[in-house]
Amino acid sequence: MTVHETTDAAPRARTMRRPGRLRRHLVTIAGLCTLAYLVLPNVIVLIFSFNKPNGRFNYQWQRFSTDAWTDPCGVADLCGALGLSLRIAVWATLGATALGTMIAFALARYRFRARSTVSTLIFLPMAMPEVVMAASLATLFLNMGIEFGFWTILIAHIMFCLSFVVTAVKARVMSMDPRLEQAAQDLYATPVQTFLRVTLPIAAPGIAAGALLSFALSFDDFIITNFNAGSTVTFPMFVWGSAQRGTPVQINVIGTAMFLIAVVCVVVGQLAGTRRKRS
Repeated sequence: MTVHETTDAAPRARTMRRPGRLRRHLVTIAGLCTLAYLVLPNVIVLIFSFNKPNGRFNYQWQRFSTDAWTDPCGVADLCGALGLSLRIAVWATLGATALGTMIAFALARYRFRARSTVSTLIFLPMAMPEVVMAASLATLFLNMGIEFGFWTILIAHIMFCLSFVVTAVKARVMSMDPRLEQAAQDLYATPVQTFLRVTLPIAAPGIAAGALLSFALSFDDFIITNFNAGSTVTFPMFVWGSAQRGTPVQINVIGTAMFLIAVVCVVVGQLAGTRRKRS
């Protein structure tokens, strides 16, 4: 091979080894397509929240209107069901977060008899179909003679959300460096001071993640709620009942508002985390 042929072959070899522009951005394109697929239903709900249907069903675009946004409680019992779902979600989040955090610390930090059994029982609701858990809780409440309503829904939601909180908090606690707490103790910090100033701030992201997940699961749940609600109507049950008779546009308004609030919370959390890392 001559020198001229060698110098010509080198650029061709580098060109063959260099990946194309499409291959270099393949992961980014796949991620954007997945995100678009996930967000598309929310975009459709947003668009149809400005629709003014001629009939009872809000399934076909008719004409633009802001009537539903100016009067979101225009449908009877809609805001009552929404307020009930929000109250249940808040209390279920508080209960599941408090209990789940304590259970996560116990499972991650302490060795005790039947620890593996407790872990299995805690994580069982995540693997169990919701309809099985809902029927089991309904049978339990019936045998105990408890009247179905707000409290049965709340107890069921706490039990359902508990395992998700334990999973999130336990993962955070197990990744903590125990030397940080030992350093605080070497500096004469009391156990309470060590927990409040060292342990709790480090575990806070996991606790917050579990709390947000619990709120979303509780507010959105239908199957467990339907089995244990009795005559009580939450927002998901109201939506399901409305779908049989005609879906009002106000449901799209409430769904869009909840989606935008969730997006704002995520963006604020990301900005706060980025600012904390820079400082």
